[in-house]
Amino acid sequence: MNTGTTFTPELHDLREQCREVALTLRARALAVDADPGDHEPTLELLRGPSSTARILRSVSTPERFRTEELPDGAAVLTRRCLARVVANLELARGDAGVLQSIPGPSLAGLAVDALGDDTQQEEFYRVAAEPGTWTFFGMTEPDHGSDATAIGSTLTVDDDGGYRLNGAKRYVGNAARGTIGVVFARTGPSPLNLRATLLRRPADGFDGEALEMLGMRGARIGEMRFDDVHVPRASVLGHHLPASRRGIWGAGEAFNTMRLQLAAQAVGVATAVVDEVRALRPGWSGHEVVTAELAAARELVFDAAGILDEGRDRRQWPAVAKLHAVNLAVRLGAWAEAAVGPGGLLEHPLLEKWCRDLRAYEFMDGTTNVLRLATAAELARAA
Repeated sequence: MNTGTTFTPELHDLREQCREVALTLRARALAVDADPGDHEPTLELLRGPSSTARILRSVSTPERFRTEELPDGAAVLTRRCLARVVANLELARGDAGVLQSIPGPSLAGLAVDALGDDTQQEEFYRVAAEPGTWTFFGMTEPDHGSDATAIGSTLTVDDDGGYRLNGAKRYVGNAARGTIGVVFARTGPSPLNLRATLLRRPADGFDGEALEMLGMRGARIGEMRFDDVHVPRASVLGHHLPASRRGIWGAGEAFNTMRLQLAAQAVGVATAVVDEVRALRPGWSGHEVVTAELAAARELVFDAAGILDEGRDRRQWPAVAKLHAVNLAVRLGAWAEAAVGPGGLLEHPLLEKWCRDLRAYEFMDGTTNVLRLATAAELARAA
């Protein structure tokens, strides 16, 4: 694959800035992992005019809704997928768990960008800009996994012209602490009946709780339940769009971008793992092959981001990049365990944490098996 992706001086500057920020994230890594319910280590990042979290939240906010000035070089993040991928890789190299714990628009923001009208976007970003506001994105379900076409949650018409939401979602980031987000449900049996709603809490019938997780604990992954939750008609996204683009299309647009960011994060964590093993075993030559594999995976993710920026092939390459990056990252976690020997992870808690975190990428933003099926279907259509 040759995309002509250019790593400009601007991107080099951005990478160096993110490497500095990554040290700030790493300093809080073990605290967030030990007690993810304690938000103070994360909220501390929000304080100060040029704080890490404020910058990260701003770069994922469209310019017209941004309330804070961005430092030199950071504005490129809002314009190019490649820039976001570069930033995610370097920040996750600091610590992905802390990165995932920072309040911001996240995946819900990408869905609102794709499906929301001007009023809905303004409402979402106004709330998301408030200090300490986490967002959520509800699609995966207890009985249907991440198969979006099999969603069982329902939106039924209410007497006042709005809707009632019933169902459940599982493996949702910020499920218990999220203030505003997007939830997918269906108004009928057809795939065209899948709709996204802009949901806020507190709301009667809307309950959420965190699940006990072994890895990526800073994301506070949990489950949500909806029992006759009232959804105003104005909160259903996509009324202004053609029927074919009101629901699952918008989710796909959000996933394409987020998959590459998560692929970059997986490569970033794996890079931190290899760096740590090399530091623990100075002079050891057992890392050359995995270092080369990481370099190749990094270039694959960068090339896929370049394809998205050019508007080409928005489905296949994000899935391919995430599949390869996550498979390699999980394999390198096992390699690190063997490299440090029996009991080695117990002696090095940060390395042990990163090896746990890597497993989360197998199911975040589409499970590995679902991505394999999607990629195979794309290849079959192209044959």
